[in-house]
Amino acid sequence: MARTLSAFRPVFVAGVGLHAYQKYSMTPYVALGLAAIREALADAGAHWGDVESAYVASALLGMAPGRPMLRHLGASGLSITHVENASASGSSAFRLAALEVAAGHSDLVIAVGVDKPAMVELGARQAGLDMLERERVAAFTHFALLAQRYADAYGATPEDFARVAAKNLANGARNPYAQRREVKSVAEILAATALAGFLTSPQSCPIGEGAAAIVLASEDGLKRLRFERKRAVRLLASSSRSERLYDDDGGFDAALTEETVRDALRDAAIAPSALDVVELHDAFSVEELLYVERMGLCDPGDAPRRLKAGHFDIGGEVAVSASGGLIAMGHPLGPTGLGQIAEITRQLRGEAEGRQHPGAKTGLAHMVGLGAVCVTHVLQRDA
Repeated sequence: MARTLSAFRPVFVAGVGLHAYQKYSMTPYVALGLAAIREALADAGAHWGDVESAYVASALLGMAPGRPMLRHLGASGLSITHVENASASGSSAFRLAALEVAAGHSDLVIAVGVDKPAMVELGARQAGLDMLERERVAAFTHFALLAQRYADAYGATPEDFARVAAKNLANGARNPYAQRREVKSVAEILAATALAGFLTSPQSCPIGEGAAAIVLASEDGLKRLRFERKRAVRLLASSSRSERLYDDDGGFDAALTEETVRDALRDAAIAPSALDVVELHDAFSVEELLYVERMGLCDPGDAPRRLKAGHFDIGGEVAVSASGGLIAMGHPLGPTGLGQIAEITRQLRGEAEGRQHPGAKTGLAHMVGLGAVCVTHVLQRDA
């Protein structure tokens, strides 16, 4: 029988760090990663020698990129595990690090995500089985078809999808770590380069480079660091699933999201209405509408109305993608899920300067990875 995190030792986020997400540059990935790690260590009040284990997430860098990066911090002999799970790589690294702390194996563990754009062959294309669609169906085509289906079912308009991007770009403009820091109106978004169907270029996420790091701690670890308890953010639940066969015409990512989020909220013993901040996988604007409904934040077909009314704004009922989401914050793959944890941690601490959601106590991070997998975490302010 599966056991929830509540059956084990409490796990806390003690430190968060980021290197700003950005377009491809000549900066080595080592420098990106070290910047995030050093910021996370400083935030936790920790030294590299305090860290007992490291999980390094990357989707694009190839085999074992962690050691050439971490050696610059000192050869401490700590355990290093590399994690690749497509867009959910960082989320999966965080989950594994949390489970190690919860199990009592380590008191201080770091999860690091770092990536730079690269031409990497998908594993499915090397599986020896021909893919009928090959290059004929791009990602934006898939999500444009989902947007059309949603519009047919609920009467959504092009403005409804564009409004997601307008909100998230406005949030990203207030985030110093975001790759896109520009405000665009709904009209400007609709007038931009068309991708497919309702979707235009500002409604898709940029794939760039960057890094994120999270220091996780047990209660003993917090005491060792003499960490200020009111800044500790507790991990209430961690859920991970992969797709199965669904009797569902809303898309497998949406059905998988519903199951994974349901598991996490059940394990955390909270209702969707208790969530104050949500960071979700909005690689394309339609995803936000699909996922907030499947998460239980609103009824099916009601997301456009709630979005227009400001319910998902910073200061609204629940701040969805206060960081700017993937659309504005960016999506460098390996770091993305960890960047979500960093944003939620800052929100719950009251440290998200310029974009703080008032009274934030509980947050949810959600990532979908190619394949498809879904990883969800629920965090709560401890004090």
